[in-house]
Amino acid sequence: MQLSVPIHDLWWLISRASAVIALVLITATVLLGLAMATRTLRDPGRRRTAMKLHEDIALVSLAMIAVHGLTLLGDAWLKPGLSGIAVPFSMPYRPLYTGLGIIAGYLALLLGPSFYLRRRIKARRWRNVHRLTPVVWVFAVVHTLGAGTDSGSLWLRAIVLSPIPVLAYLLTVRLLSGGSSAEAGRRRQASAGATVAARLQPDSAAGARRRVAGQLQPERGPAAR
Repeated sequence: MQLSVPIHDLWWLISRASAVIALVLITATVLLGLAMATRTLRDPGRRRTAMKLHEDIALVSLAMIAVHGLTLLGDAWLKPGLSGIAVPFSMPYRPLYTGLGIIAGYLALLLGPSFYLRRRIKARRWRNVHRLTPVVWVFAVVHTLGAGTDSGSLWLRAIVLSPIPVLAYLLTVRLLSGGSSAEAGRRRQASAGATVAARLQPDSAAGARRRVAGQLQPERGPAAR
């Protein structure tokens, strides 16, 4: 039996498939990022492999996001136009959810290539910017469930909701370890300051003793002779 799919349905199928693939890849990116940030992967070799995989998955997810948006232009029923896929909240179809999806795409485009700018923008600034990655995932999930015509299907809900417990656990560990790391850093700074003060104190005391001794020492001059 031969199956024939109308061309406008084919564009929709490609767009929907690429959207689901992009969501799965974004989820994997967030999971790997949190696992590395929480030091779950302690082995250096595994961390390097995870970092490379993290970068590659992020780039492929960008390609899938681009396919998802561009193939929507061929949807004869939706007819979004360039502004509909590029300007948030401008599409007539469920503008809130489609707008969040567009914002998620822009954030992903900002964060994905940032791997190659770490040395230029400094590691600390890069880490602060990279913390927006979970926001991309949240916006993508809301977009998928709100704008997808098959959002009520069991298979899609399983894809969207099944990673949430692991993500919540890793995010909690990350937040707790971040607080403890900051406290440890403050303690190290305080300890270093105390050490420097302790080293300088004997020198200051010795200098004071020398000044006092100089004042008590009798003045020598022609009259003393």
